[in-house]
Amino acid sequence: MKEIKTEIIMNARPEKVWQVLTDFKAYPEWNPFITSIEGEVFEGARFKVKLQPLGSGSMQFKPVCLSYNENHEFSWIGKLVTKGVFDGKHCFELEALDNGKTKFIQREEFKGFLVPLFWKKLDVNTRWSFEMMNDKLKERVEKM
Repeated sequence: MKEIKTEIIMNARPEKVWQVLTDFKAYPEWNPFITSIEGEVFEGARFKVKLQPLGSGSMQFKPVCLSYNENHEFSWIGKLVTKGVFDGKHCFELEALDNGKTKFIQREEFKGFLVPLFWKKLDVNTRWSFEMMNDKLKERVEKM
């Protein structure tokens, strides 16, 4: 298993961060990593995600929503071909802090027999992609 975890502090309450994070139609305007989320998103639903990881071509997949807890957490599980090959559990977490701030955590747990072949790319490109998205989310949230 491999985990990538990033976090950033935003000068906004979780409700405001959640509003921007879950406004999927606006992703093309600001999100350099997750360029699109299509379909209804609720626990158990399958929807479509388009990614543009740094240093890679775009990719599409159809994960299943694991959690969608307003103002707290949104997560999904995606897989390559079949379970156990290259699986990713992606999670966005919002933690309320003092003074109306929010800690935004973006993490992903990768499992499967192909994961070791991509460790370096995950450590560099995927981490940078998460951090770029976090920065752009913070910028958008704090401008509202």
